[in-house]
Amino acid sequence: MGETAEKGAPLLLDLELPPVVLSPFPSLYQGLRLNMSAQNSAGIQTLLDAEREAQKIVQQDRTKRIRDAKSEAQKEIEEYRNQKENEYKKFEAEHSSGFKTAEADANKEAEEKLKGIEASGKKQGDKVVADLIKATTDVKPQVPEKIAKA
Repeated sequence: MGETAEKGAPLLLDLELPPVVLSPFPSLYQGLRLNMSAQNSAGIQTLLDAEREAQKIVQQDRTKRIRDAKSEAQKEIEEYRNQKENEYKKFEAEHSSGFKTAEADANKEAEEKLKGIEASGKKQGDKVVADLIKATTDVKPQVPEKIAKA
């Protein structure tokens, strides 16, 4: 019996049977030979079927691992997004309080100026109306300098 020494190569059994001519029962030997061939073929077929089944299992496992990896990556992305959104909201809350204060101060200042203008209008409103009427009724026409020089 001989075995191959190559790594990964199938092991082959060398059956050393006497030649057909020397066999006292040639027909029996040929039947045995055909039967062994059929058994070997069936054994090979069984091995091939097992290999196909193993390949299916490996492929299913790869697919499952890829699906799991995608799912895990999606979870990590979502966690990272939530973390960054929380950091942004915290930063915005810390720094937007200055804007709110500045806006409130500007509104207060505008209100004070508006009240001052209204008070001035009430106080000097009659004088302003009298000045406007006087300016429209007491007209003193003058010739512009450019026309007068010409």
